[in-house]
Amino acid sequence: MGLLWVGTSWKMNKGLSEARSYARGLAEYVGQTDLSGVQPFIIPSFTALAATRDELGDDSKVLLGAQNAHWENEGPWTGEVSVAQVKDAGARLVEIGHSERREHFGETVATTRLKVATVLAHGLVPLLCIGESADVKNAGESSQFILNQAAGALDGLTAEQMARVLIAYEPIWAIGESGRPATDKELRKPFADLGREYGSRTAGLLYGGSVGLDNAEDLLGIDEVTGLFIGRAAWRLAGYVRLLEIAAAHQKARNTR
Repeated sequence: MGLLWVGTSWKMNKGLSEARSYARGLAEYVGQTDLSGVQPFIIPSFTALAATRDELGDDSKVLLGAQNAHWENEGPWTGEVSVAQVKDAGARLVEIGHSERREHFGETVATTRLKVATVLAHGLVPLLCIGESADVKNAGESSQFILNQAAGALDGLTAEQMARVLIAYEPIWAIGESGRPATDKELRKPFADLGREYGSRTAGLLYGGSVGLDNAEDLLGIDEVTGLFIGRAAWRLAGYVRLLEIAAAHQKARNTR
């Protein structure tokens, strides 16, 4: 069976001291724990990237990510950071197209396509986030909407490039403090459609949106789900460790069937 990807983005949280403490504890945990078949990843803020890398160590089993990066390698882009810069700070993965970036910072399908291409060109893993609003969901257009988002961002990639891409389906109505957990029934069709189009072509199809200790196992049991992209439930190390344990147990059970 393939890898289960289990990761978290800290968003605009944690200073250097908190980041170091979390990473230090995580490094100790993964160094002593059999996580066969599970790929952990964490995505701190830009200011904590290098410090987190230092605590994890160069050969860490944990994949370190950046929450965003510009598609240009350098230039007059005040306030932005390049893929080359986040790679230099330790990132091996770059999150692209999160709904907050799309809503508040003008991220478009066109810019996600540019960013995916640049991340791949630098040898990093693109984590493409897709997701629909409640209005789109209520109109019965969820699958077509997210398939269009994915197709636009991944247009023109070779099979080899596509095989390095992660897709995280994060319905907007299910994320954030005001989000509500999605039911298995609500996720079955979107993941079936994503799976038909991208399941065998990409590195993984993750789910994100109100993921917690109470529903992680059920979410991992949905056909085509090969990982979890977690928010608040993993911002404390104890929560993230417990979620990794759930994923490892699920993977072990799946491999013995």
